[in-house]
Amino acid sequence: MTVIATTTDHALSTQQLRDKSYALRQRMMNMAADKGEGYIAQGLGIADVLAVVYFRQLRFDARNPEWAERDRFVLSTGHYSVALYAVLAELGILGDDEIATYGLNGSALPMSTFDETPGVEITGGSLGHGLGQGVGMALGLRLDGSDAKVIVELSDGELQEGSTWEAAMSAASFRCGNLTALVDCNGIQADGPMVLDMEPIADKWASFGWAVAEVNGNDIGELCAAFDQLDAVTDRPKVIVARTTPGYGVPTLVNRERAHFVRVEPGEWASLVKELENNRV
Repeated sequence: MTVIATTTDHALSTQQLRDKSYALRQRMMNMAADKGEGYIAQGLGIADVLAVVYFRQLRFDARNPEWAERDRFVLSTGHYSVALYAVLAELGILGDDEIATYGLNGSALPMSTFDETPGVEITGGSLGHGLGQGVGMALGLRLDGSDAKVIVELSDGELQEGSTWEAAMSAASFRCGNLTALVDCNGIQADGPMVLDMEPIADKWASFGWAVAEVNGNDIGELCAAFDQLDAVTDRPKVIVARTTPGYGVPTLVNRERAHFVRVEPGEWASLVKELENNRV
């Protein structure tokens, strides 16, 4: 069985991981190009995080997404689906013809994820549930004697949900050392900036008994260092607070006031794609 990546196989260089994140952004832009609207800004913002998770951290088999010993990645923010589909396409789990249908009526790849899509662990859409499901997975794997781990992505907006903190308390109480949370802190929610002031976010997680690292979520080096730091922690859950920029790599989208659900005017997309090409790092 071919394992794509393991926590002990850090063969890709920092630049190679940057190349992966750029490839993911390219795929997202291509997927969204003719839709005129979508959650593209969040996808662009989290591409670096997903590049490190999938091409450095996770243990899985792309030929068999249901492999029992796989590490689990839970995308709690189901509307970030364009980013996850881009990863699954980069791995060959989803085909180019399939991802071309993203967001279309009748497509198997809706704008919010559901768990019938190969490589997708949970149905998304209603926020505040991903961490709780991740805790359940972590406990189940431990009971089964598996050494697989669980990584849960969630947003700063979800920190306003009480269910998130109930799950955080449970994970710490059960000492889920096989669980890592990734908080995408991009500062936005549906109607604009965050409604509630959740800061200091890192301190809150620490007070709940989690091991914490806080990083620039668009810096591959910082992300890798954070995972290396937290991989050594095995007696409690871990969390990476990743500060990301919506629309990262495309300045026009970065500067757009309403970035949660982006609408793109006809004829504008080609210039946005060019911006991405010009801002490759």
